[in-house]
Amino acid sequence: MVDFTTRRMQMVDAQVRPSDVTKFPIIDAMLEVPREVYVPENLREAAYVGENLPLDGNRVLLEPRTFAKMLDALDIQPDEVVLDLGCGLGYSTAVIARLAEFVVALEDDAARADEAQGLLSEQGVDNAAVMTGPLAEGVAKSAPYDVIVLEGAAETIPPALVEQLKEGGRICCLFAEGALGAARVGYKIDGVLTWRHVFNAAAPVVAGFERHITFAL
Repeated sequence: MVDFTTRRMQMVDAQVRPSDVTKFPIIDAMLEVPREVYVPENLREAAYVGENLPLDGNRVLLEPRTFAKMLDALDIQPDEVVLDLGCGLGYSTAVIARLAEFVVALEDDAARADEAQGLLSEQGVDNAAVMTGPLAEGVAKSAPYDVIVLEGAAETIPPALVEQLKEGGRICCLFAEGALGAARVGYKIDGVLTWRHVFNAAAPVVAGFERHITFAL
């Protein structure tokens, strides 16, 4: 029988802490949330490996190091509301729910959203709700958000998400830039995002976050 508790501790000790993630709420959340519950059954043996895990539709569950460093940069507070874009089967939402007041999670796949909501409910995560819809459109009815997290890479940020971010709020995602990619945090100041580079990491570009090239004749 696989000892997932030990693997979870090893994940934190070998992948998270050495990446300069030292905030106790993040460490505690990643030690407590059973990552193996929120991955496809055929990937449970690999739940704690240090790499992105593939989901359907060119989507991934971000590797622990990347996800932890994004949370560290965002510094989510207990009174904040977070929009979690592309929550997969709910792992990111479950972790963020331990840091925030409430999490609105969004999935573009209805079956995956239903499964995520079921898993979160089974695990007693009662301060999160999973919605279904295009990720690039966000969830306007629950806006504005203090924090927005994209669980994947982007080439551009859709205007709808900037509108849904509270003034003074922040958004974190990976920007697709060659093989490495770059994680950045954007701060909304006077209605405009100002970006700060945080670290390098890569993931597939999420549908709806591609840069559309136009040609002029």
